[in-house]
Formats: sequence, structure tokens, C-alpha cells
Amino acid sequence: MRIGIRSAISALVLTSIVVSAIVVHLLWWRTANQVSQTLADTINDQIVAAVGDQLQSITTEARSASIAVRALLTEKVLDIRDAKRRKFVFLSQLQAQPTISWVAFGWPDNSFFAVHKLGDAGVETLEIGTDAKLSIERYDFEEGDIKLRDSRVEDTKYRVTEQEWYSGSDLWSTLTVHPIGERPAAAFAVTIEIDDVRTGVLAVIIELTRVSNFLSQLTVGKSAGAFILDPAGNAIASPDANADELNPLKTEHPLFPVAVDAIRQAGSAYNPAGSQPFNTAVVRDGKAYKTVLTPISFPGWSLVTVVPESEFLGPVQATIRNLLIGLAVLIAFAGLLSAWLAQRLIAAPLIRVVNEIRHVERFDLDKVQRHSSRLTEIANLSGAIGDMAQGLAAFRKYIPADLVRRLVSDGNGARLGGAVRPMSVLFIDLAGFTGMSERMGDRIIPVLSRYLDVVSAQIQGASGTIDKFIGDAVMAFWGAPSPNPDHAVDCCRAALACKRAVEEAGLVDDRGEKVKVRIGINSGDMLVGNIGSEVRLNYTVIGDAVNIASRLESTNKAYGSTIIIGPETRRLAGDRIVVRELDRLAVYGRAGGLQIYELLGMTGECEDLREWVMTYEAGLAAWRAGDFDGAIGCFEWARKLRESDAASSLMIERCRHQIDNPTAEGWDGTTVARTK
Repeated sequence: MRIGIRSAISALVLTSIVVSAIVVHLLWWRTANQVSQTLADTINDQIVAAVGDQLQSITTEARSASIAVRALLTEKVLDIRDAKRRKFVFLSQLQAQPTISWVAFGWPDNSFFAVHKLGDAGVETLEIGTDAKLSIERYDFEEGDIKLRDSRVEDTKYRVTEQEWYSGSDLWSTLTVHPIGERPAAAFAVTIEIDDVRTGVLAVIIELTRVSNFLSQLTVGKSAGAFILDPAGNAIASPDANADELNPLKTEHPLFPVAVDAIRQAGSAYNPAGSQPFNTAVVRDGKAYKTVLTPISFPGWSLVTVVPESEFLGPVQATIRNLLIGLAVLIAFAGLLSAWLAQRLIAAPLIRVVNEIRHVERFDLDKVQRHSSRLTEIANLSGAIGDMAQGLAAFRKYIPADLVRRLVSDGNGARLGGAVRPMSVLFIDLAGFTGMSERMGDRIIPVLSRYLDVVSAQIQGASGTIDKFIGDAVMAFWGAPSPNPDHAVDCCRAALACKRAVEEAGLVDDRGEKVKVRIGINSGDMLVGNIGSEVRLNYTVIGDAVNIASRLESTNKAYGSTIIIGPETRRLAGDRIVVRELDRLAVYGRAGGLQIYELLGMTGECEDLREWVMTYEAGLAAWRAGDFDGAIGCFEWARKLRESDAASSLMIERCRHQIDNPTAEGWDGTTVARTK
């Protein structure tokens, strides 16, 4: 079935508008929901990070206090039976560490001494002797000092040797029983041995009201909340601005029941002792909540984040509904208007132009006419058809009709220019290629082609831009044409991938030996853009940083390495790569020296090389300090750890040369490259 051009264009315009609108609406709807969920997840991640940092801070302070007091006791700086000095040391730790609630010590005979924080305004000391009497002294903080408020003595059933923390296992434990009552807390206890005799157990205790106070300070959306619960749903910590050692935990937060429902609803599907968060939805009193259960550092404890869905999704859904209605009306109006305009401005003129084309088709060139139109494209098309007809009319005696073709070219052209950007550049070539090519002749082509295929794939797979092939060398860069803040890391990753890929490709030379590559990497500000002449341009990078990368590639020969990177690449990649500092080198053509590094792998890939790297770098430090005998010892040990380490052998030769031929004053250990 055939339809007219008017109907076809009208239908296409209307259909494309409707389809575009529907697609845009669907994408917007999906994006809006994803953004809302992402926002909720982001808030949860921020809460988890903040709580994790706080718990880490708490545990760090507790361990620091424990280490400090333990050192005083084991080194006999402090006699634990010296009541005055013991009290002073314990109080000092309590004041120095804001999150600590108790510092306590228990003896095997059930004697006990502790200092206990009373909020932010005071402290108390508690001492239990062998007579099972509890002596309590309370002090107030006044102008940086403490002043006795009152004291009392009472009977107690508290037995320190019966407490779980008294095992002193260097692990965290939870407890509720204290000499003065029950309060949820966590304790870090260590056994104190003096002269190999177990003297007692030292404990640093944090009451969990401190964590509740911290939770109250978190900004969790407009109405969301964060809670720490045990597997049964009991409160470990709940937002409470007044909670401290004097004020017990309250669970009056309106979202606390939702958090309890979430952890109970999760059941066996969630493992509080694991490491993976668990997302679940809870409906309570007709309201929907998004909850995330995240295991934290204390086994069995979970951070439960509760976010009302209405806080994020409500405004978005209302906006989308209104937008859908408005767009539906707009689509209907635009469709009708587009159909009318299509028929008036496009269909009718096109029909006239089509009729002229039919004259050309039949070579009735004298009948071809030009038609004006309000649309520039249609007017130009009509004019072009008229020009074509004139051309064909002039040359149809020389050019057969079946060979007549119309060539269309459209482009913006290329112009000279560029910009300076922070980038990373890589040079890679085959070791010994010159000799190999002389021996193999044209047989080198399959090897070279396979090598270039392998490294090109790895470079492009790491988002790099291949600049050019120079014989066996490949030049590539990162950071252009699209900006890349991780250009140094991606460049290093690509270099390691190229090295592995060439090794796995099984390429061999004419002697049956595996081919090896040498790679140089450097980062810095480089000029990138269309560089060349008006008749020939090349999109490339130039600059001092590029020249250094080229020099570093050839420097591998001297040090027996595969990949050398410059100092700026090392700085930008940071702890995401594993390197060995090779030397301070003044590359050919530069007066100043720069640190060069051998790239060994990405973080986590080569932990077994740590001792070798440290040994070599210790030798390098000794070399720069002028301790050549010490440096030789370190380099020989590094060579023993890794027999193929040519760099260590090179440095040993340099040390011996310095011993035999001392340099003038002012020598700083910088090696000057004499060749490119």
C-alpha cells in the first residue's frame, strides 16, 4: 500500500514527536527514581562512613589509652599499688580521651580500682578492697582542675574476676554490669604481666551513651534516623542528645520502632557478622520506609538507617505527574502544528522538486525548472537539481548517462591549534628490535604486526589515545581529547597490561627467545591539539614532559627494568601503584635531576616484593648519603633477594667506583645520562 508524501511526512513528524516524548518521559521517570534511590543510598553511605569513623576513633582512643597505661606498668614507671600516682595516671587518660568512660584495673584477689567519667562535668573514683567494700569519691571539674565533691563507702557484690573482660584477651567485649549499676558498654581489656607474673587486668571502657550522643549530631536528611541494634533488635545506641554517663539511653525516637521492624523482618537473610549491607523496605502505620542494615566493627552490631520514602520520592513523583500532564498536552498541540507545517512547508515543495528529478531521470533536461521555497534546504535542493541539469546538458555528449554520479562533501575543516593540559604519555618499544630486524628481514613483519595489535588493544582498553607508530615504538597519551583526572593511574595500568599481554602472546624472535618490551611513562603539562602545517595536521602532544617519557623508555636498558615512570606520575598515582625508586637521574638534554621509579604493579598485586623494594631503597638512601659501603651491603642483599636485579648490580658498580674515585664536594648522588 502506497501513501502520499504529505501523509508520510505528517505521520513521521507526529510519530517521532510522540515516540521521543514517550522515550524522554520513560527515561526521566527511571532517572528520577534512580536519583532518588541513589540519594537515599548516598545518605546511608555517609552515615555508615561517619559512624564507622566515630567507632574507629573510639576504639583508637581506647587502645591508645590502654597502650599508654600498660607501658607505664610493664616498664615499672608506675606501681599499680601506688594509689596516688595510679589515680593521677588514670584521670589523665580519662581527660585526654573524650570518648572514654572508664579506666579500670582488677587484681586476682578481686581488688578493683577505676576512674569513671560523670558526663562532661565531673569524675568519680571507685575502689574495692579485699573486704568487698566499695569506696566512691566524686569530683567536679573547676577551672581545669578537679575538686572533691563527696565520698562514701558501701557494700558491693561486684567481683571483678567474674567479669567477661577480666580474661584480658586483647579483644573487645560488651558488658552491662558495673560496680555502680547496669549500663551498656564496650570494654577493651589487656592482661598486665610484670616480671612474667600476671599482676592483673587493665580495662578501658566506653559507655554506649557516648555513641547515642554522636548519633544525635548526625544530619540524616530531614526526618531520617540512624540506630545501632543487636541481632534481637535491642538498642545499642539511638539518637539522644542528652545521653552520657549520667543520663541513660532513651529510645524515644519516632523511627526507632521502624529500625527494630527492619532487623526482625530481615531474619536469616541478613548476617550481622558479615560484611555486606542489606536493603529492605518497611511499612509501618501506612508509611513506607527504606532501611539499610549494615554490619559494623563490633560483631553482632548493625547500623540501621531509616529513610522515609516520602522524603525523597514524594516531591519527585508529584513533579513527574504534573510534568506528564503538561507534556501530553504539549505533544498533542505540537503534533497537530507539525503535521500542518509539514504539509505546507515540506510536502508541497518536495513534490514539485520530485517532479523535476523525474525530468532528470528521463533526461528531459530542458524541462527542469527551479522552484523557490521558504525552507533554505529545499530551495538549495531545487537549485542544485537545476545546476545538475545544466551540467549534464553540457557534458552528456562526453559522459554516458549511466556513469553520472553526484558527490557530496560536508565538513567543518581542521584548524591549527591546541591547549596545555595535565596529561600522561607512554612510550613503548621492543627491546633489541634493530638487531632483530636486521637478522629477520621481512620476516619481522608478522612479529611486529602481532606486537602492535596486542599493545594497541591494551592501550585502547585503558582509555588511551594512540598518537603514532614509530617503527616498533608506540606513543600513546591519556587526558585528551577527553579530560581524565585518573590519567596517571590509567596509563600505569595500561603499561602493566601491555607487558603482560606481550608475554602471554608468545612472541619470539629468530633465535626462539621471547621478545620483551621497554616502557617509559611521564606526566605533566603538555601541549595537545592539531599540530602541523596548513596542508597536513596531526593530533598529538608535545612538550618537555613528553621528551622525558621518551628518555625514560630508553633508560630501562641501563637499569634492566621494563617500566620506568617519572616523579609526577608517581605523585598522581599515589598509593594505587607499587613502585621501586630506582635513582635520581638527569636525563639527556636536562641539567636537573629527577626521581625515577620502576613500576612493579598495581596495589595488591605484588606484596611479596616489599622486602626487596625496601632493601634497595635503603641502599639508595645510603648511596645519596655517601655511605657507599653500607649501600653496597643493601644492594647485595637486594640482589640476593632477586638475582635478576640488574639495577642493584649497577648501583654496586657505581658505589665501588665512588670509593675508588671520590667525586668533588657537592656531589648529590644524581646520575647524568650521557645518551638518549
